[in-house]
Amino acid sequence: QVHLVESGGGLVQPGGSLRLSCAASGLVVSINALGWYRQAPGKQRELVAIITAEGATTYVHSVKGRFTISRDNTNNAVHLQMNSLKFEDTAVYYCNWDTSRGSYWGRGIQVTVSS
Repeated sequence: QVHLVESGGGLVQPGGSLRLSCAASGLVVSINALGWYRQAPGKQRELVAIITAEGATTYVHSVKGRFTISRDNTNNAVHLQMNSLKFEDTAVYYCNWDTSRGSYWGRGIQVTVSS
């Protein structure tokens, strides 16, 4: 069983930055991909960024050039650097680990962009 804990969320002004982290504990086996998703009030959960086992990254169009996903293999963690934050980035952010033994989700962390 893999347990995921997100950190780094909070309140930030438009144009500001936050760095989300997701640390995994438990038996971490072959990873297919690590991802960050978000869900804004009244909206469906959407993929924000994903990094494959080979290191390839994909971003939703709305965050390209502003967000960067990275993986820390030593510490079993994945990060999401978020720059130039906008009001519409406000959401609960979830990390996801897709492994050979299943897909695991964190509980989510709130990111609020407000002036």
